[in-house]
Amino acid sequence: MMNQRYLVALDQGTTSSRAVLFTMEGQIIASSAYEFKQYYPQPGWVEHDPADILSTQIEALRSVLRQTGISPAEIAAIGITNQRETTILWDRQTGQPVYHAIVWQCRRTAPMVEQIEKDGASGLIREKTGLKPDAYFSATKIRWILDECGLQEKAENGDLCFGTVDSYLCWHLIQGHPHVTDATNASRTMLFNIRTQEWDDELLKLFRIPRALLPQVIDSAQYIGNLNPDILGTPIPVTAIAGDQHAALFGQACFEKGMVKNTYGTGCFMLMNIGNECQLSQHGLITTTAWRLNGVPTYALEGSVFIGGAAIQWLRDEMKLVQKAADSEGIAKDIDGNSGVYLVPAFTGLGAPYWDMYARGILVGLTRGTGAHHTVRAALESIAYQSADLLTAMASDYGSAPSALRVDGGASANRFLMQFQADIMNLQVQRPAVLETTALGAALLAGLGARLFSTLQETAAGWHIQDTFSPVMPEKERARLLRGWNRAIRTAEFWSSLAKEEEQEI
Repeated sequence: MMNQRYLVALDQGTTSSRAVLFTMEGQIIASSAYEFKQYYPQPGWVEHDPADILSTQIEALRSVLRQTGISPAEIAAIGITNQRETTILWDRQTGQPVYHAIVWQCRRTAPMVEQIEKDGASGLIREKTGLKPDAYFSATKIRWILDECGLQEKAENGDLCFGTVDSYLCWHLIQGHPHVTDATNASRTMLFNIRTQEWDDELLKLFRIPRALLPQVIDSAQYIGNLNPDILGTPIPVTAIAGDQHAALFGQACFEKGMVKNTYGTGCFMLMNIGNECQLSQHGLITTTAWRLNGVPTYALEGSVFIGGAAIQWLRDEMKLVQKAADSEGIAKDIDGNSGVYLVPAFTGLGAPYWDMYARGILVGLTRGTGAHHTVRAALESIAYQSADLLTAMASDYGSAPSALRVDGGASANRFLMQFQADIMNLQVQRPAVLETTALGAALLAGLGARLFSTLQETAAGWHIQDTFSPVMPEKERARLLRGWNRAIRTAEFWSSLAKEEEQEI
């Protein structure tokens, strides 16, 4: 063990696969990432090729070791963290996917969810899973693949495997092809009872999903198996799995009840640690398993913004208003205020606390003087507004607002956004030295699973704040901006209600 001085996180995200090499103290030595293709077969549909997910993840792992010259034998453990809800079905014998991965953002199963709600099953799902029925989660995606590909019989016979991305990676990367997931990812499927911590027969019957299709649910930190030596030449222990936002909560050392983090990635995901009691939200949030250690779950309230940093990618890739995402900060600062322009980036519907599957993006408040700078600023501000909506709902559920918000993810590097976030929430925003907290959480969980750490506090020894953003905006200005945002949200919802009315008339 003396020469095993590093931990590795495999961070499989929505647009790229990353590998990050850490010291035992949680300091980044190197990282490597590879983007992969996004598929949009129809409006509102999003897919990935599972082969791309696997190949880019393997290449990122190999690349990070090539960069550093570190021997695989020096790696003590590997942790896996992943985009959640994204659904893959593959052949149990060959490992070949039967269809593209249906991504968490995909809205194709919205009509299926509507039918579930009409049938009165929403209360059952919410009570058992902590989730609000939505096309976001995995169950309807599984049902869609089984129906469209005619695979029900194969699923019932045990010839297929379902998994979120963590399961798919474990099956292909670890010796013996373990078919596993952890409690955090299982809790995102609408099939897992977060109170009993088991797959639920009543929910499986509701969605007509055979139990034989499902992976074994394990703790977030435990020995799973050894990395296939064909990958690095050494059978390194894989000792942790956690969904990306759960890993980020862990990586931010939010170990006490009431602590909150917000991750600014493709979407924005805010989680509050609520301890070992399963509390359901009354304000449009969901309850999820934050992590499970030694069989004991810790729970979290969560709010999800579907389009966060993806709004900046939209500015770059579709609108051509910025050459690179980092340019948005300077452009936003070039103008004094938003001039009444608001972007509601509901490109794939609205998440918490609105849960409107049919809402679509709108840009409002335009005048003859509106230009590219206003649009860029509105896109950045929209990230902060949506996150503020989540915090308001969270504080209402928990009974008190947090004193600070811990932030991470790519867009948290944007100083304009972080200051605006502090202003619009009227609380302190704390940015840690290590922004890759999703990967950090996976690495630290791996250390815990490999018994290299004995306590939670020991895993967080290296965590510290690098930047603090304190609110400076006058209350009157904050209230005015929030009123404008709320008008914009109502406009987006009105647009979707009109669309639904027209569909019913047709």
